[in-house]
Amino acid sequence: MHSKKNSFLLPIVFALLSACAGPAIVPDHTAISSQELLRAMPLTGDTDIPELRDIDVLAVNRDMLEFLDQHVNRYHGRTLKLYELLHAIITDYSFGLKYDETTRTAQETFAARQGNCLSFTNMFVAMAREVGINATYQEIDIPPDWSHEGDIYMLTRHVNVVVDTGGKSVREVDFNIDDFQSGYNRQVISDETALAHYYSNIGAEFLQQAQPLEALRYFRKAASIDENFAPVWSNLGALYSRAKHFDYAEAAYLQALRLDPGELVAMSNLGQLYQFQGKTELANRYYTQSNQHRMQNPYYRYHLAREAFLGRNYEAAIEHLKFSLRKKESDDTFYFLMGLSYLGKGDEVVAQRWLKRAEEIAADDELKRSYHNKIERLFETG
Repeated sequence: MHSKKNSFLLPIVFALLSACAGPAIVPDHTAISSQELLRAMPLTGDTDIPELRDIDVLAVNRDMLEFLDQHVNRYHGRTLKLYELLHAIITDYSFGLKYDETTRTAQETFAARQGNCLSFTNMFVAMAREVGINATYQEIDIPPDWSHEGDIYMLTRHVNVVVDTGGKSVREVDFNIDDFQSGYNRQVISDETALAHYYSNIGAEFLQQAQPLEALRYFRKAASIDENFAPVWSNLGALYSRAKHFDYAEAAYLQALRLDPGELVAMSNLGQLYQFQGKTELANRYYTQSNQHRMQNPYYRYHLAREAFLGRNYEAAIEHLKFSLRKKESDDTFYFLMGLSYLGKGDEVVAQRWLKRAEEIAADDELKRSYHNKIERLFETG
């Protein structure tokens, strides 16, 4: 679904096998409070775990300033400065952006020339603001996508940058060029929430490296910055689950669901946790709601349609796409795949109608021409 090579995604890590998640009934209270979860006595005992120092993820150093002075004219308008900055980062071969799964600050990303989506977003926001461009963080509601490393499973999330270029003009900067869909729901987030993402991600990376106390320090820091940030509680639950403190894990997952009833990791892990404990009714409730939530996502259904199409199961692809179009009728990619699916079935008349519709609703002239050329090639008779 999303290539690790090309997608700059935020890993949200959990220790138990799971699928996806949806809304659930959450108890008002549990025996273990959020303060006790952060105190983490089962993990620390009497050990004093020092708090993390504050990290300025948007700090700009001398090398970055020299780069900006070389490539961006601070006296130009915001739109032109944005173009100059993008050109310098993306098309300048000396910069050489590369993806890896490590979360970094702006300075670290600039020095390493690599990172995940949050790393690149940190760097771009910092540099854009330095030259007077109003840039903010934005979360993108991509379809659920899971991966794993050893016994650690990850749900990928995605962020990008929103730039105010003046008036009513707003532009997005997204380094996930291959997979980004313009129709995905999005939400601008504060610097504080983005910082909570950062600390939670680093904690997740320490969890992957089997360093639970370091992971705990970063999760605590994330919660102290934004206690309503649900993913950090899911990650904290994963930490407890891996240490076999299942009552604390349950409390952490439930806290995540109070904050966000659709928190995917918490939902999935609770299902697995209850299954492990023999609480079959509870487990089945979470599994059922999880699947319902996932199947209501038009882009997840589009993903299933693509898989069905590649497997030459064209009827299944068409059924998934019908649902996607009922939910999101303005996405040209749905129409185009529908046309290809009917073409796969051998129904060229219906296929052309769907393909032409994709061309009609395409967002710009370049995309319209692309569709037009593809359609002509598909129906060449010579």
